[in-house]
Amino acid sequence: MQAFRYSQARSVEGAARLGGTFVAGGTTLIDLMKLNVLEPQQVVDINALPLSQVEDEKDGGLRIGALVRNSDLANHPAVKARYAVLSEALLSGASPQLRNMATTGGNLLQKTRCYYYRDVNYACNKRKPGSGCSAIDGYNRIHAVLGGSEQCVATHPSDMAVAMMALEAVILTSGPKGERRIPLNQFYLEPGTTPDKENVLAPGELITYATLPAASAGTKSHYLKLRDRQQYEFALASAAVLVRTNGGRIEQARIALGGVATKPWRSREAEQVLEGQPATEANFRKAAETAMAGAKALRDNGFKIELAKMAIVRALTVVTGTGAEA
Repeated sequence: MQAFRYSQARSVEGAARLGGTFVAGGTTLIDLMKLNVLEPQQVVDINALPLSQVEDEKDGGLRIGALVRNSDLANHPAVKARYAVLSEALLSGASPQLRNMATTGGNLLQKTRCYYYRDVNYACNKRKPGSGCSAIDGYNRIHAVLGGSEQCVATHPSDMAVAMMALEAVILTSGPKGERRIPLNQFYLEPGTTPDKENVLAPGELITYATLPAASAGTKSHYLKLRDRQQYEFALASAAVLVRTNGGRIEQARIALGGVATKPWRSREAEQVLEGQPATEANFRKAAETAMAGAKALRDNGFKIELAKMAIVRALTVVTGTGAEA
């Protein structure tokens, strides 16, 4: 670990003025600093900021502070009752000890688990632009089949962000140029030719809240995560689904995928296949095929395409009650 300056922010405005790299739970940042993957010159501790509350909004939505711990959010009564997909996603991630430390803002900004990114002995365009991507011709079993480029195929690791993508969350930020509201589907960037730019945050800009719209009456949700082992493992493929049915037909559908893409992946095309159609396995399979139609397999990860389809079909089956629950 390289030497760095440490300071504590006492207000959101003060944090923006200090700039640097923000730290809260530190469950990603400190690991990567120890590996010399990240070498911030200044680390700003934001744990004293008043951003640790989950609050109801006047329109029926929910406002979640950036410092709310994952375990607290997963077990919050409003989340469990109105946004089950989010609670399930959070409880599927990491370990209880890590969930007790990890924060909402930090989870949204998780760094990839790509082994080449985390090992400074290998070329990585995300870590060092222009150095190359060792994963493309290397061992790429865990890498992306959606949203990748010739520069980067690293997957985004967050479970929570996948659920929030399906829930159409909005991110609130504060920075040197003021406050912003950023729909989550506009927050993350695909790697393209600049894989080191993962989101639209400006230098010194701090996530303050995530907001969820009011839950639509009659909507049910589910998060299904497929992985190598049941505990403390990242997704090979996951699906967050929200569905509202009426008389056996799907009135509204939301589908987001994790573990298979370079960012939490919303599939509007699959949603369009489902809406207005009967809630049947055949239609679920059509939606799954549509969701993965643009997938591109690498040498070792082609299985992810079929795995993601299975996750979509199974999650839709569970949430619509058309089959036995997983």
